[in-house]
Amino acid sequence: MTVLDDIIDGVREDLAERRRALPLDDVRAAALAAPAPLDAFDALGAGRGGAVAVIAEVKRSSPSKGALADIADPAALAARYEQGGAAVISVLTEQRRFGGSLADLDAVRSAVALPVLRKDFTVDEYQIWEARAHGADVVLLIVAALTDEELGAFLALTAELGMHAIVETHTVEEVRRAVAAGAVIIGVNVRNLKTLDIHREVFAELAHLVPSGTVVIAESGVRDAADVADYAAGGAHAVLVGEALVRHSDPAATIGEFTRVGGAAWRALDAPAHG
Repeated sequence: MTVLDDIIDGVREDLAERRRALPLDDVRAAALAAPAPLDAFDALGAGRGGAVAVIAEVKRSSPSKGALADIADPAALAARYEQGGAAVISVLTEQRRFGGSLADLDAVRSAVALPVLRKDFTVDEYQIWEARAHGADVVLLIVAALTDEELGAFLALTAELGMHAIVETHTVEEVRRAVAAGAVIIGVNVRNLKTLDIHREVFAELAHLVPSGTVVIAESGVRDAADVADYAAGGAHAVLVGEALVRHSDPAATIGEFTRVGGAAWRALDAPAHG
């Protein structure tokens, strides 16, 4: 069993408990009554030819590093991210391995005017309706965790709800599956799901397979501005950053630095080659 398999088993158990407590019909009603979602595609794509977008993550822990930060006030942290120029705020809601919750999502949604990503392991449509009910504008769809039929259905549901999905890939085959499914925001995660090791060179190898007009996000492995510059040079329109921000004393300044450095690397390249 891989790490992903183990996480998903726990996600399904926790989901079953929430479903028993709140039926899907009730979640749908709450989702349809929520304020209209914000446009994450526009927020992430706005950096093309200018500044690389930063998706700033509220993240307490991870399977690879354990505890990262004691985030007592996720709303305050998200507000600092927004002040620093983040394009999107990502909120981990998986509890067992990442220490997150839907309460964190609620707190962040109430504190910022940016698109908010519910970052979790989506395996059921219930979670998408749930994300919308709690004010999320974006969900994460991991190709490795879904069949082509599920991926297509979940993308269709997010579109129906006016949301977007970040479709996460790790291999050439997964990028091809994401493109075939019609994903318009594709994340390339350079973390090996079996070993949890980071291989940053994978990003550039996969990013060039993504067609023009698609937002490409570099996920995992951002330690500093140099990593952001490397990802931007490899074709990233945006970077998703968690650990480097939650462990920094001034995350707002760090976001500003990442945005500027990534943008400079982006502008140094031939823009038409990056969509």
